[in-house]
Amino acid sequence: MEPQLIVTIAISAVVIIILLSCIKIVPQRSAYIIERLGKYNGTLTAGIHFLMPFLDKVAYKHSLKESAIDVASQSCITKDNIAVEVDGVLYLQVIDPKKASYGIDNYEFASIQIAQTTMRSIIGRLDLDKTFEERDTINTSIVDAVDKASDPWGVKVARYEVKNITPPQSIKDAMEKQMRAEREKRAMIAESEGQKQAKINVAEGDKQELIARSEGEKQKRINEAEGKAAEIEFVATATAKGIREIASSINEKGGIDAVNLRVAEQYLGEFGKLAQENNTMIIPSNMADISSVIATATSVFDKAKK
Repeated sequence: MEPQLIVTIAISAVVIIILLSCIKIVPQRSAYIIERLGKYNGTLTAGIHFLMPFLDKVAYKHSLKESAIDVASQSCITKDNIAVEVDGVLYLQVIDPKKASYGIDNYEFASIQIAQTTMRSIIGRLDLDKTFEERDTINTSIVDAVDKASDPWGVKVARYEVKNITPPQSIKDAMEKQMRAEREKRAMIAESEGQKQAKINVAEGDKQELIARSEGEKQKRINEAEGKAAEIEFVATATAKGIREIASSINEKGGIDAVNLRVAEQYLGEFGKLAQENNTMIIPSNMADISSVIATATSVFDKAKK
């Protein structure tokens, strides 16, 4: 092979390599910072781009996607002088690639440092119990502080999340005892409330039972009284009717004779009963007293007739 041909092939290969190096393909959601002779020349977004050979170079590459940065655990002193270990996650997104390249040397490191110092400041203003309750307040305060500081860097802080707040083991033991005591207290209160409600229910049931029983007794007495009243009224009515019938019969012809006969029969009947029993009897000396009894009864009827 002739030397001239070899040189031609070598030059062609170098030209092809140079041309290929001047072609830049930027992925989606990415940005490349181009410098020409050491000076910012432009920002390449997604797509294919051609650079000036030997003059342009890609100085910085940035992802425009939101990224999660782990904030390492750090020791913070609470307002009540308790040391706790706190860590979290910081979510950042590059908004202006140029500012992110020239505004600060390492925006991720700077954002982490601001997040940690802000965390220590916020925890120092809270008691230990409040640190567990005020997570949202802590997150919001850190986001505001880091976002304000990172604005000149072309970085947007989306959010911050506290992962763990770890107190010392002695504090954990004390908190567990407190929680156990609180649970036992709630259990005792719940049990006493249950017993109280049970007693109330039993008393209410007894009350309702006594009321129902008294109402039943009352109704029973009312019914008995009404029954007795109706019975007395019925007997009185029947007796009056019978008396009227007797009086009407007496006024008829032969009525007095019938009465005399009836009285004599009853007198003799009762006298005979006394004679049948083992009793001491006083017999009238004059059996004509029977007629006097009949005469007395007849006089009563005569008075009633008049």
